[in-house]
Amino acid sequence: MRIDQLLVARGVFDSRARARAAIEAGLVKADGRTVAKPSEKVAEDAVIEAEAAHRWVGRGALKLERALELWPVAVEGRVVLDVGASTGGFTEVCLDRGAARVFAVDVGTGQLHPSVAAVPRVANREKTDARDLTPAIITE
Repeated sequence: MRIDQLLVARGVFDSRARARAAIEAGLVKADGRTVAKPSEKVAEDAVIEAEAAHRWVGRGALKLERALELWPVAVEGRVVLDVGASTGGFTEVCLDRGAARVFAVDVGTGQLHPSVAAVPRVANREKTDARDLTPAIITE
């Protein structure tokens, strides 16, 4: 079985993308050997050791995290608009840094990671084109 699929099937990662990120970072071993590629075949009963490449739900978080290190913008206590929220990495960083509320806007459906969508400070505005935003949609 492909190692990325096995990692998801066992619940080690919640998506093949997260499994791939860990594999590419050299953080996954199968039967004591570092796995080189997500497509690598391993036995279904292989002993797996793995750690996440990063703690965020999406890679967008890594970009924002770095940007906030370079250009410190105070997010704490603020209302934030995440246009193109996707899985919610940007939203998650803002929450982690104390945003009072985050409006997560995306034209897609069901993309926001459940752990982010469940946070009461997140206003999920899926199926919303940013070009159509009005004060009625962004209420704060």
